[in-house]
Amino acid sequence: MSLWPLLRLALEGVAPGGRLDLAIVAGAFARPQTWVALRHTLATAIAGTVLSLAIGGTIALTIGLTDIRGKALLVFAFMLPLLIAPQVTALAWLQVFGPSSPLLAAIGIAPAPGSPNPLHGPGGIALLLGLQHAPLVFLTLRAGLRGLPRELIEAAESAGAGRTRILTTVILPLMMPSLAAGAMLALTSAIGNFGIPALLGIPGGYTVLTTLIYQRLAGFGPAVLSEVAALSLLLGGIVIAGITLQGWLLRGEARLIPEGGARTLWPLGRWRRPIEVASWSFLALVLVLPLASLVATSLTPAYGVRLTWKGSTLEHYAYVLFEHGATRRAFRNSFALAAGAALALMAVSSLLGYFIAWRGSRLARLTGYVADIPYALPGVVLAVAMILIFLKPLPILGISLYNTLWIIFAAYLARFLPIALRPAVAGYRQLDRALEEAAESAGAGFFRRWLEVILPLVAPAAAAGAILVFLISFSELTVSALLWSAGAETVGVILFALEQGGDSVSAAAVAVLTVIATVAAMAAGWFFSRRLPPGILPWQA
Repeated sequence: MSLWPLLRLALEGVAPGGRLDLAIVAGAFARPQTWVALRHTLATAIAGTVLSLAIGGTIALTIGLTDIRGKALLVFAFMLPLLIAPQVTALAWLQVFGPSSPLLAAIGIAPAPGSPNPLHGPGGIALLLGLQHAPLVFLTLRAGLRGLPRELIEAAESAGAGRTRILTTVILPLMMPSLAAGAMLALTSAIGNFGIPALLGIPGGYTVLTTLIYQRLAGFGPAVLSEVAALSLLLGGIVIAGITLQGWLLRGEARLIPEGGARTLWPLGRWRRPIEVASWSFLALVLVLPLASLVATSLTPAYGVRLTWKGSTLEHYAYVLFEHGATRRAFRNSFALAAGAALALMAVSSLLGYFIAWRGSRLARLTGYVADIPYALPGVVLAVAMILIFLKPLPILGISLYNTLWIIFAAYLARFLPIALRPAVAGYRQLDRALEEAAESAGAGFFRRWLEVILPLVAPAAAAGAILVFLISFSELTVSALLWSAGAETVGVILFALEQGGDSVSAAAVAVLTVIATVAAMAAGWFFSRRLPPGILPWQA
C-alpha cells in the first residue's frame, strides 16, 4: 500500500504500456504550462513559508520561553488552522474580503458588487498557505526548545548577557536546525497543497502544479494518465528532495542539542499582559474573523444579501443536511471513510508499532520508513497512482474498485498510516517492557501477551492516532478530488463543487459543519490528553 503506488506511478511515467518511452515525459515537460505552473508553485510556496516562519517562530518562542498564561488554550487555538481543511480555510477568508462579505457590509465598507476578490491570485494563495502551515514551524521549533540546554542560558546570564543577546547569540543559533526543518516541512506542505490554490487560483487563472494535474485529469480523463503521471513525478520529486533535506537538517539538530535539557522560562513582568493581549488579538484576527464571516454567510437568506438579526436563517443548514441528496450522501460517506480508516489503522498501528518500537529489527524500521512515503507525497500524486493501480479489475478476484468508495478508502489507508503509527510507536516507547517479560516467563504466547497485557496499555496512544486520522480524513479533498464518482462524494468534494458552482451560502453551511466536527474531535482528544504520553497530540501544551 505504500511502495506499490509510487512504483506504479514511476512505471506509467517512464514506461507506459510496459515499454520504455520517455516521449510522454518529454512532451509534458516541453509544454509552457508545466513551467508556468512550476514557477507559480515555487513562488507561492516560498512566500507562504517565509510567513509561516515568522508566525510559527514567534508563537513558539513566546510559548516555549516565557511565562505567558493560558498556554494550553493558546496552543489549541493556534493548531486549529492546521487541522481545518485547506478548502474550508480558503472559503472562510473569501467570505471576509469578497464584495458580498457580511461582516464588511455590516460596517459599510464592503467592496462594490462585481469587484474581484483581492484573495484571488498569488498574494492570497501565499497568505493562506503561510497561515495554514505556520503550526508546522511552531511544532518543530517547540520540540527543539524542549531540548534546549538550560546550562548555556544560565552561563550567558551569569556573564551579564541580556535576553535579546541570549536570544540572538545562543538560542536562535541552536534552534537553526529546528527552524530550517520546520521551514522545509512548511515548504513541502505548501507545494503539495490543493485546496487553497484550487479555490483562490483556478477562478483567477493562476495555476500551480497540483491544480494543473487536477484540471488535466478532470478535463480529459484516463486518456491523459501517462501525462499526469509525468507531472506527478515532477511534483513528487520536488517534495522528496525537500523531505530529504529536512531529514538531514534534523539529524544536525540531534548533534547540536543534547537530550535531557530543560525548558527555560523567562518571566515577562509588566509586559505579560500586553503580550497576552497581542497574542489573543492575533489569533482572533486569523481564526475568529474568517470563521465568523463563514458563519455569517451561512446565515444569510441569499448570497450578497445584507445580514440582519431578523433576516438570519438556518434554512441552508436544513438544506445541506436533509434536502440536498449529494450533500447528505457526502456526509455519510465521509463519516464512514474517516471512521473506517481510523479504526482499521488503529488496529494495524497497534500491532506494527510493537515491532518498530520494541523489536527494532531492520525490517521493522524499514517498514516504518516506507509507511511515511504516501503521506509525504502530495495527495494528487497518490490519487493518480491509485487510479493507475485500480483502473482495471483486480487480478484473480476480477473486482474493480475504480469509481467506487473503496478506492478512496484504499487511498486513505495508504496515506494516513503514518498518522496512526507515530502515536502508537511513541506510546510503546513510554511503556516498560517488564510486564511483557513477566507474562512471557509465565508461559504466555505472543498474541496472548499482546492482547491481554500490552494492548490495554498502548490503547490510549493508538486511540489518539485514530482521532488524528478521523480529523484529517473527514473533510479531506486533495485525494478524493480525483477519485470521487457519482454516489461516492465526500464532504471536501461537495464543498468544492458547491463553491465552484456559485452556491457559496450552502458551501459556507457545509464548511461550518466540518469545523464543528473538527473542533469536537479536537476537544475530545484534549479531554483525554492527560492520560496520554507528552507529545502524542499536536495540540498538547
